[in-house]
Amino acid sequence: MTNDQLTAPELTELTLTEPDRRELIGWAATCVRRLLPVFILHRPDDDRLANALDAADRFREGKLTVGPMRKQAFACHAAARDCTDPAAAAVARACGQATAVAHMGGHARNLPRYTKKALSGHVLAEELEYQQSHVPDRFRIYIYGE
Repeated sequence: MTNDQLTAPELTELTLTEPDRRELIGWAATCVRRLLPVFILHRPDDDRLANALDAADRFREGKLTVGPMRKQAFACHAAARDCTDPAAAAVARACGQATAVAHMGGHARNLPRYTKKALSGHVLAEELEYQQSHVPDRFRIYIYGE
């Protein structure tokens, strides 16, 4: 069965199946990678987000389990606390949420919220459009409630 043939998850389901989380974390990590320059501008020597995104790739490939992924998410949130710039902190939080998709799919719902805290104006509008247009179709309502 291909991903296109899989059914959309119920809106009330926060955990999701592992195959769903593996698929959804790919989208979430891609979205955060697009935001990463905002973080790097303020914390160029902090590799916690890059490490978490690499771990997300390994989780998607089935090479990493939930336990290490949770530690990566916690590291992103620690990076957010270390930020003095609110936009960079929002990107770190977005990364933490994206990485936490390995544990619970519902974390993906926080990406648009943190994107709104990291960006503004036309750049924000373009990024939100990108996120929504690239989410796998069967997760669109799950993420955006539309």
